[in-house]
Amino acid sequence: MALDTETRDQLIEAVRRFVAERLRPIEAQVAENDLVPDDVVAEMRDLGLFGLSIPEAYGGLGLSMEEECLVAIELGRTSPAFRSVIGTNVGIGSQGLVMFGTDEQKAKWLPGVASGEIVTSFALTEPEAGSDSASVQTRARRDGDVYVLDGAKRYITNANKAGLFTVMARTDPDKKGAAGVSAFLVPGDLPGLSVGKPEKKMGQQGAHICDVIFEGVRVPAENRLGAEGEGFKVAMQVLDRGRLHISAVCVGVAERLIRDAVAYASERKQFGQTLASFQLIQAMIADSKTEALAAKALLLDSARKRDAGETVTLEAAATKLFASEMVGRVADRAVQIFGGAGYVADYGIERLYRDVRIFRIYEGTSQIQQLVVARETIKRGG
Repeated sequence: MALDTETRDQLIEAVRRFVAERLRPIEAQVAENDLVPDDVVAEMRDLGLFGLSIPEAYGGLGLSMEEECLVAIELGRTSPAFRSVIGTNVGIGSQGLVMFGTDEQKAKWLPGVASGEIVTSFALTEPEAGSDSASVQTRARRDGDVYVLDGAKRYITNANKAGLFTVMARTDPDKKGAAGVSAFLVPGDLPGLSVGKPEKKMGQQGAHICDVIFEGVRVPAENRLGAEGEGFKVAMQVLDRGRLHISAVCVGVAERLIRDAVAYASERKQFGQTLASFQLIQAMIADSKTEALAAKALLLDSARKRDAGETVTLEAAATKLFASEMVGRVADRAVQIFGGAGYVADYGIERLYRDVRIFRIYEGTSQIQQLVVARETIKRGG
């Protein structure tokens, strides 16, 4: 259910001020400490950011896809690590429950997810199953009124803070591929569940990914999401929404980079002129702006189609492919415009250059998006 225009605009303005006044000034601190401060996380809770996509009946804001994207664009104007704090609660960590959960499951978990009291994670990727997500090997063996989970997940966002995992596990070992996979809601404090130490990463310091190990974890059967064998369906529908959200963040980061590059080029002088007066610099600015506008138009069109009830598997994949590749090119041009200053840490451009690299990998690599776009286009006949 969409907000009225005035309420939507007030929310976006509040997030815009929060980004400008609270988040951007501490970007370097968060990167150095690899930690988003607790008081900032508390302010995110107060703003309702953990519950952007959670229905109002469960304490969330219940934003439409388009509204969520507009907020995500604003969050993209600062270090992506901040967005990652709330990202799993808004997206892949909660949406399986929102879309496929029973009334009892929703009532039990969603209010805590919306408030940020419960942090969620989405556990699909494994050491031998990343892009080939239908090949998960984590087992879920039925034992009376519980399932016993054994296996390992890799690169799981927010795993070290999670109170609730959405876990994809194979319930039927005789069925190959997606057909044998089911989805489960797994509380983070169950015996046998352990989380590895956060990985050292190229970028997005302050956002953590960890391995998650399941050793005889007994999960009540009532915690299964959907029917047995529907896990891949849950995952793919969750990812359709998640891909649009990530695309919005890409647009926001690109707009930030363009603004910073223009400001620098308008002040920095070479050969007695500002950099902005040189046509080759203008060409890089023009290319970046054009691509960012195109990504935003594709994003909002896809979001509106989803809000209208259309299936947007193709559109979400195309948007994520274009937006994530776009922001990589924009970041590269920004470093080039800044020159030597873009390569040192003081201006933050090199940090954003590293931060955006992951967008072409998670929520499905660019190559997976190409396969999805091609498959869906062929299916539609063009």
